[in-house]
Amino acid sequence: MKNKISIVLAQLDLAVGDISGNTKLIIDSCEKAKNQHNADLIIFPELSISGYPPEDLLLHSGFKRRINDALNSIKDEVAGISALIGFPDYSDDSIYNACAVFRDKEEIVKYRKEALPNYSVFDEKRYFTSDEQPTVFELKGKKIGINICEDIWHKSAAMKAKESGAEIIIVINGSPYEKDGQSKRENIVKQRALQTDLPIVYLNMIGGQDELVFDGASFVMSKNGEIKYRATSFEESMDLFEFDLINNECVPIKSNISSKLSVAESVYKALVRGTKDYIEKHKFSGVVMGLSGGIDSALTLSIACDAIGSDKVRAVMMPYFFTSAMSLEDAQCQADTLNIKYDILPISSLYDSTVDLLQPIFLNSEKDSTEENIQSRARGLLLMAISNKTGSMLLTTGNKSEMAVGYATLYGDMAGGFAPIKDCTKTMVKKLAKYRNTISEVIPNRVIEREPSAELRENQHDSDSLPPYDVLDPILEAFIEEDLSVEEIVERGFERETVTSILEMVKRNEYKRRQAPPGVRISNRAFGRDWRYPITSGYTFPE
Repeated sequence: MKNKISIVLAQLDLAVGDISGNTKLIIDSCEKAKNQHNADLIIFPELSISGYPPEDLLLHSGFKRRINDALNSIKDEVAGISALIGFPDYSDDSIYNACAVFRDKEEIVKYRKEALPNYSVFDEKRYFTSDEQPTVFELKGKKIGINICEDIWHKSAAMKAKESGAEIIIVINGSPYEKDGQSKRENIVKQRALQTDLPIVYLNMIGGQDELVFDGASFVMSKNGEIKYRATSFEESMDLFEFDLINNECVPIKSNISSKLSVAESVYKALVRGTKDYIEKHKFSGVVMGLSGGIDSALTLSIACDAIGSDKVRAVMMPYFFTSAMSLEDAQCQADTLNIKYDILPISSLYDSTVDLLQPIFLNSEKDSTEENIQSRARGLLLMAISNKTGSMLLTTGNKSEMAVGYATLYGDMAGGFAPIKDCTKTMVKKLAKYRNTISEVIPNRVIEREPSAELRENQHDSDSLPPYDVLDPILEAFIEEDLSVEEIVERGFERETVTSILEMVKRNEYKRRQAPPGVRISNRAFGRDWRYPITSGYTFPE
């Protein structure tokens, strides 16, 4: 018998609600780990049978029945290897976020999550009941403890595993991506390794799920806090990791350690993965989007092509009187470079007929943002018609800075099914465009460097209505992601009048954001499931 414990880390993309598909993938992966790797144990991510997060599907009686059927299938099929698998456990009139070890047609042990996160994008207390009992199981004479995701962020569950005799702790996770998230995870796990004096195996899932994207980046850490293995981010993998059994101790053997990604690279990969999975899991044949000649649509087009291939992407330039020759040239250049389907549909006749139709109501009133918004809504109408006719999903191209202050047109450029860069500030958009061009130059440089403009009126620039983005974005991040007050933001060197003006715009445009399509979450607070400001509010700034 080999004097080692071998574990396969199944870093997989498991689809929420696809219980039969997930179950088949789990059983097939167990066979692969047994036959190709001769592994002792294979571990799967948190709630791997149901997918994560299953949300209100958990409350559906048919969902419960299918979960139980899946558990019976796994119990019958998994043989010759131990398998640690996550699932919702319906017991005692409660639901638990649980996992169990299956081996040779038996459930060896079951563990129920202790720490239920109820902040940010998590609302597990809505569904699950906590259980504070530790669980260990034996593998080749060694005791292995189990934690589930949030458990490892607190000391209690890991110490209970240690006190129960664990010699290794395995943590299965559904940990969503956010900027710098991997460093936070590894720092927390290092604390637990040093506190317990035990090696820790951290397995995370990958894949896009609505607004969330999971990056994997699973790792193994020694009891001294040293990384011994790190999986590739944003890619499925089934890597084998081994522990030497030396002097009655489980010692992790150093294996492949994938490099941590830079912020720009990791954000870009998150956007591509999240967009790809949203399109493919919804079974869309392709996407359509407006291409304006500006940086937001240029970056969105690059993401779409990298996500599903240029042959499945269609872009439409819809010029009007204020569209510059530069915009027309640069949009054409990018369409040619990426070899996409590309159409030019001038909106003059559609705009003019709309304004003529409204003339009896508008009478002789002066032109204002109403007419500008008609341009945007004319474009939205055309894009939605193409989406309906072709079956392609419409991607919107707005960024977080615009969505924050309402610099977007409801039922115009906000119309669509998915918003890839919704959580990226304008500053981040520029960084990502520059990063994408380091792979291959697909975005004309002057698109990146030109002064931003919606081109809805003569000589229009974003700076006519907004502060410069190097002022706007830090203020937005301080308010949205750090919850800072006006006073605290002003202390960072910003003018009070500017700060209060921006925060009032954020407050005033909540109604727009509630009607925006979902998009990939890459920050620690995105507009979506972890942003819950009231639409109707008497709160005023500064306070």
